[in-house]
Amino acid sequence: MRRSLTVLFYLLVAAPGLLAQTGNAQQYKYVFTVAKDGTGDYKYIQDAIDAMRVFPLASITLYIKNGVYNEKIELPANNTDVTFIGESVEKTIITFNDYSGRGKLNTFTSYTAKISGNRFVAENITFANSAGPVGQALALYVDADKAVFKNCRFLGHQDTIYTGGETARQYFVNCYIEGTTDYIFGPATTVFQNCTIRSKSNSFITAASTTQGKKYGYVFLDCKILADSNVTKLYLGRPWRAYAKTVFARCELPKVIAPEGWNNWGNAENEKTAFYAEYKSIGEGADAGKRVTWSKQLNDKEAKDYTLENIFASANPSMPREADWFTQIRTKPFEWPKENTK
Repeated sequence: MRRSLTVLFYLLVAAPGLLAQTGNAQQYKYVFTVAKDGTGDYKYIQDAIDAMRVFPLASITLYIKNGVYNEKIELPANNTDVTFIGESVEKTIITFNDYSGRGKLNTFTSYTAKISGNRFVAENITFANSAGPVGQALALYVDADKAVFKNCRFLGHQDTIYTGGETARQYFVNCYIEGTTDYIFGPATTVFQNCTIRSKSNSFITAASTTQGKKYGYVFLDCKILADSNVTKLYLGRPWRAYAKTVFARCELPKVIAPEGWNNWGNAENEKTAFYAEYKSIGEGADAGKRVTWSKQLNDKEAKDYTLENIFASANPSMPREADWFTQIRTKPFEWPKENTK
């Protein structure tokens, strides 16, 4: 009886605070500005992230002014609904130089930026790993679901972007991505649309590890593939794990694309499970005549399935924003909030 009274007393005392946490969004800060010159709320991006309310009651926007932010950042899974807006993609740069084998670091801890909070958006930002050609060194590790990167650059060498999250969906639009080996890799369902993708060495662009049972893995729509002058043989992809899926649709391919197009990573068993396909590729590297026999050229009917709506289809279409989250992309320039600068 005494314990019941104690619990009841606690609930009566705590209830106003609990209600305030869930019902009064106005008491929290939802707009932050980071500036290297001290004219914002913070000088460092991670300091701003650490100041954000977890599981916020409204979307959070972080404005990042031009500057080179030499820091390793992480947006944890409980920091949802966050948007990063850079002042300009060429001059708003987040960079670090970790790499696998540096101390106790491995591939998955070598990142410059790790994004785990769902419904994340980034615009006008460069994510770079400046370690150089020293092995695996991620510019971006993203395992957030419903993550959108618009007009961003990703600079690195091996393993530039890791698209993590077996059930995650991610969308890169109007982005620039460069690297050497397997520089786009991972299990997420990911669309790259109107992106420029530049290979800096003879190697492989993608290394998908699509989860078994998923219809879509990597899909490249209307992208342009570039290659440095030293590149003479470039593969579209190889399967990091069985059941890898990668499709290039209406992409421009350079002459240095290997005639066979795809590689089985030294394991013929991968040919039985991987799904590698193209649709109406153009350019000197688009000749399908010598592609490996276990790859596919989509016909018009099959290609109609490769819409954003189909690729990102969810098992829970009635949930808020589930059906159209990828359309929630701003079309007008942001007006930088003067009230959020010092």
